Amino acid sequence: MSTTSLARGFARVSTSSLGAYQTAVIRIGLSFTWLCFLLREWPNRRELYGPDSPWSWGLARQLTSDNHAFTALMWSDGTAWFETVYALAVVSAALLMLGWRTRTMSVISMLGVLSLQNRSIFIGDGGDNVIHLMALYTVFTRCGQVWSLDARRAARRHPRPGGAADGTDLTGIVLWTVCGLALIAAQVFAHPSLSWTADGPLPGLGWATALWGLWLVHGVWWAVERYAPGEPRTVLDTLAHLVHNAALLVIMAEVCLIYATAGWYKIQGSRWQDGTALYYPMHIDYFAPWPSLSHALAAGGTIVLLLSYGTVAVQVAFPFTLLNRKVKNVLLALMMAEHLGIAVTLGLPFFSLAMIVADAVFLPTPFLIRLGTAAGRARGSLFPRRTGPLPAGGETEPATRTLVG
Repeated sequence: MSTTSLARGFARVSTSSLGAYQTAVIRIGLSFTWLCFLLREWPNRRELYGPDSPWSWGLARQLTSDNHAFTALMWSDGTAWFETVYALAVVSAALLMLGWRTRTMSVISMLGVLSLQNRSIFIGDGGDNVIHLMALYTVFTRCGQVWSLDARRAARRHPRPGGAADGTDLTGIVLWTVCGLALIAAQVFAHPSLSWTADGPLPGLGWATALWGLWLVHGVWWAVERYAPGEPRTVLDTLAHLVHNAALLVIMAEVCLIYATAGWYKIQGSRWQDGTALYYPMHIDYFAPWPSLSHALAAGGTIVLLLSYGTVAVQVAFPFTLLNRKVKNVLLALMMAEHLGIAVTLGLPFFSLAMIVADAVFLPTPFLIRLGTAAGRARGSLFPRRTGPLPAGGETEPATRTLVG
């Protein structure tokens, strides 16, 4: 690879946040999946994660003391505190899905995911693991550039491309202040898990350091944007682009790793080798929401054989198909169809939806743009409204960060 190619590649990743539509799909899709799960389990929330859980608060505290997993539910065993955390998880997921103050909502939503899932780790499945990981990665992406309330607000603040921001972000200032006060209260009154150097997301980095660091970054960004829009803003933009693109690369690598490990582990199993692996889950009542459909599929030996071998082949081959765009798109459609089949036949809708959303990070940008245009037209036909003029070119500009947006 020539020096010119390296320079061109570095310029690309340092001057723009790539995958704006793909990261928007991750934000919308995973938040929607998490929100639907929380709402569906609302009547059972106390048995799953709260004071009525068979995995009691004392047992959960013993486990988190050993594995050092973060969960705000260990700060108190009171019912009121549990209801507050659950409600915040619901609200933050909904606001992140809409793209309102994505920088703040991505952090709060991540804390909600970690708090609930780490409270009762034995009730999750593969879909919960995907949501868990993607919630962490999304914090580092600029996932509100398109298809978000942040993007719409940015278009109004910048009526012309390159225009100066209008007005003071009072909402952002208030939200940033409230988050700071909440962190102070957590440090003073909460569980000692909020340490500065231990038991955090990285070795030597505690959750207190991580959360206060994110809070300070948001404040510095707002101050630079408002009072030093020249070279300091350019430097921060470059750093933000690099962090976003690195996080996007990690998300893509994570999806490839999920499929590669799943496929190669299946190859080692005797039931997958003889092509009968899918026969058995189709006869388990717990995984048979439509027993007649499951039994009909399982009755055909050839169908079971083809589905078993096809599942392994698709999962093993997918990381290699990234070298060819056309083959990758075909295999991507097959994997999404596979997950739809899992949702229907095995009754795992949230697992399937989480995996489909994760797969969507590889969808072509032109396809996503057409999909967004079609969705916009459908929304316009159902809910007609008058709108002001868009920036030149008819497209809204990517959202710029405010204090917490």
